Amino acid sequence: MPLSSLTRAFQNGHPTMTAALDVTDARHTALSEVSASDGAHALLQARYRSESRPEPEHWNAVIGQILAHRSVRSYKPDPLPEGTIETLVAAGQSAASSSNLQTWSVVAVSDPARKARLAEIAGNQKHILQAPTLLVFLADLNRLSELGAARAHAIDALDYLETLFVAIIDAALAAQNAVLAAESLGLGTVYIGALRNDPERVAKELGLPPKVFPVFGLCLGYPAPEVVTGIKPRLSPALILHREQYGTGYAPEPVAAYDAAIQDFQSEQRIPQVPWSRQALARVAGPQSLSGRDRIRDALAALGFALR
Repeated sequence: MPLSSLTRAFQNGHPTMTAALDVTDARHTALSEVSASDGAHALLQARYRSESRPEPEHWNAVIGQILAHRSVRSYKPDPLPEGTIETLVAAGQSAASSSNLQTWSVVAVSDPARKARLAEIAGNQKHILQAPTLLVFLADLNRLSELGAARAHAIDALDYLETLFVAIIDAALAAQNAVLAAESLGLGTVYIGALRNDPERVAKELGLPPKVFPVFGLCLGYPAPEVVTGIKPRLSPALILHREQYGTGYAPEPVAAYDAAIQDFQSEQRIPQVPWSRQALARVAGPQSLSGRDRIRDALAALGFALR
């Protein structure tokens, strides 16, 4: 029975539900256990929950590692081996940087008390406490500001929104490189955007100077083996990939198919089943849905960004 049919059977109490669920659970277990070495077909099936995707002509271990990504929210208490953070930072610094300005920094936080305070800002997410290390990636224009002051050189462009974009993009590119490197070492990660709930408190906790903004955190540690985390499906590439000019960004059929796929994934992970379309619209309904992040502009101003 197809996944969408299974979802409808569950909702309608279809008599074949029990047998179909047994088959699907077996398939889901296999999807949850897919790893970077399992090959293109298995990884693409897990990422899109679709049997119809053609086998790609070009594939290698790096692509497999990227497609095997999953967010990890349960960690072993084991500390990171010596030198791991430095290796991940080297991976991060190997990402592209606009004009080689390198307008990012990262703070590694391992102190349990400090992690607890940051977790409180981020809505008390338990994985921040469990993970041995939390990396906080920063958009950092302070370094260039200090350089300009030391050389008595004009730095007026630091006050423009474009330069803040550069810094945020630099931080994001570096972080994703670090994530890929971490996963290749058997580590798990999960991004913590909720640090932006109160950027001023984060800045105070981390001793950030002016013109430095905490973009997000990244939990880092060895995954707890008793918690199997599956590869979360994504929207159909038909809605993402456009050629030459922008085509269709929304269509009812692929969104409905994705709603069914994400609910099957949620069922597999034993978390509440909520259609992606409903969850996404709730997240953008209004300022009340932003968990305090509707005041980001004010926070940036308080942290020394002019935003011209």
